[in-house]
Amino acid sequence: MEGNSPLRPQDFPALKNDTFLRAARGEETEYTPVWCMRQAGRYLPEFRETRAAQDFFATCRSPKMCCELTLQPLRRFPLDAAIIFSDILVVPQALGMEVVMVPGKGPTFPEPLKEVEDLLKLRPKVDVSEELGYVFQAITLTRHCLEGKVPLIGFSGAPWTLMSYMIEGGGSNTMAKAKRWLYRHPEASHRLLQLLRDVIVEYLVGQVAAGAQALQLFESHAGHLGPEQFREFALPYLRAIAKRVKNKLQAEALPPVPMIVFAKDAHYALEELAQAGYEVIGLDWTIQPQAARERTGHRVTLQGNLDPCALYAPKEKIGELVKRMLEGFGTQRYIANLGHGLYPDMSPEHVGAFVEAVHTHSRHLRTPD
Repeated sequence: MEGNSPLRPQDFPALKNDTFLRAARGEETEYTPVWCMRQAGRYLPEFRETRAAQDFFATCRSPKMCCELTLQPLRRFPLDAAIIFSDILVVPQALGMEVVMVPGKGPTFPEPLKEVEDLLKLRPKVDVSEELGYVFQAITLTRHCLEGKVPLIGFSGAPWTLMSYMIEGGGSNTMAKAKRWLYRHPEASHRLLQLLRDVIVEYLVGQVAAGAQALQLFESHAGHLGPEQFREFALPYLRAIAKRVKNKLQAEALPPVPMIVFAKDAHYALEELAQAGYEVIGLDWTIQPQAARERTGHRVTLQGNLDPCALYAPKEKIGELVKRMLEGFGTQRYIANLGHGLYPDMSPEHVGAFVEAVHTHSRHLRTPD
């Protein structure tokens, strides 16, 4: 399918299951749709086998591999959406930074941003088709290979989350180096965030042009900011991305797609997030479903938010927790998910029990005996 005759982002197979998209748009659904963050992951033996001895980012750059990894969980579970296999750190790579995946440590930047002058090392203009075209090719290939089974979600990291990685040089418990920039170099911080915003907008629009049917923005490090810093250094960029992506899709005669924002641990900003221009607000497990509904004013679809560690529980207990979660959120304007990604040591059978419980209990709650 690759090589001589690359597939084009057109003539896609007709979509057979649009439950996820209808829920995202706030339309009525017969049951609650479900997918899992990191559903294409190391908890699946077939994922580990496919990825064996292959460099992580080399995998990300192979459309064929990304397509295969994206499809694997759908062969096992009746999920209602697929999410393209990729990584949020492909955006810093597109800006010219080196990122390597170190076993046992995770993503690492050999030369993180240390001084304001280091911003000059970044590409001031990024041709996303050239730098991230491999993601677009993976999306197009996957849309064709999905054969219309379920919608395909594209995604990106949000500016603050990417900035924190670029300065910290990897994961961090405190984000102290990145937050130091916010306090000591606010103007330079905004310059970096603006650069990231502009690349992300082009990247997300390119994903839709390639065939993505929904978009998720991961603000994974929101919880490291307090309300004031979030309002200054994260929220304006989240708002701008939603607005600019929608405007560009319209200007380029591309289909409108629902957008999801997942700002982990940003429960202090739920009201603002509900008015930031996203159809769906992703929630982590620290928020009560009923409270989230009230605080978002029933204006948006909610997504989440089972504690991923609940999947370590016996299957019967998973069913009980799912039922309680559905009762809290209600079965409409709701997409079931975990409050974070699946962990590598989780049992595929327990993931299957979660998916099945969502479908079964949501149908029952919608049409009680």
